[in-house]
Amino acid sequence: MTAVTQAPPVTAAPAPAGRRYGVRPWLLAPLLFLALAAVAALAPALLSGVDPLAADPLHALSGPSAGHWFGTDHLGRDVLSRVVHGAGHSLAIGAAAILFAAGVGTVLGMLAGLSPRYLDKLLSRLFDVLATFPELLLALLVIAITGPGTGNVILAIGMAQVPNYARVIRAQTFVVRRSGYVEQAVTFGLRRPVLVLRHVLPNVLGPLPVLATIGMGTAIIATSGLSFLGMGPQPPSPEWGSMLSEARDYLRVAWWTALFPGLAVSLTVISLTLVGRRLQRRFEGRQ
Repeated sequence: MTAVTQAPPVTAAPAPAGRRYGVRPWLLAPLLFLALAAVAALAPALLSGVDPLAADPLHALSGPSAGHWFGTDHLGRDVLSRVVHGAGHSLAIGAAAILFAAGVGTVLGMLAGLSPRYLDKLLSRLFDVLATFPELLLALLVIAITGPGTGNVILAIGMAQVPNYARVIRAQTFVVRRSGYVEQAVTFGLRRPVLVLRHVLPNVLGPLPVLATIGMGTAIIATSGLSFLGMGPQPPSPEWGSMLSEARDYLRVAWWTALFPGLAVSLTVISLTLVGRRLQRRFEGRQ
């Protein structure tokens, strides 16, 4: 009798390392760029040892070269150094504004979700009205009242983003409020402050990382826009928006003074958006 040979079992090809660990290959570039931006913000000396404020009029408006990779501006300052050091201003303002918006939005959203119906309606209408205004326009209104400056820019951008967080947290609060474990805790007579802090608050914070990542990109655009209008950090401090504002008078003769800070803003926002969308898919259970 002829022996029957069995074919070896077919095994699937191993998944790429990035996919095995939940990171899509196309996401590596944005993550690497954000890591580079974080290094520039936290330790700019690692990327550029040139003083961003040091002027050299003899080499003003020099194009990119071996001595100045990104060229120099109208005062002879190194554009690469200013872009690197400017990351600290732009990212710090954006992060501070997001922290402010997330904190205030969480408090107001939970207040609306846990309040009686009339107060919930009042707060909801307030969120809806504020959300109808473009964020940059609302920020400009706040700046017009408080005046220019780094602290006021953070306040303005943060207040403009509060409705986004408040509406999401309010919806999450309604879901958690009707959950079985909260109703059981109420049945056991748990005090309301303990109930809110122990059972409601930790379970409504899930969407915040997604909102903060995407909102960070919006905050950086708003920061650069306000700085471009002269309402953010004042010269000679390096900041991407103020660099663009200074460069607009020299576009015909020194395109590099606007190109590189503009690329820094664009690539940072695009990277944050891509990472935020990926986090959103993971949060919603979509791979």
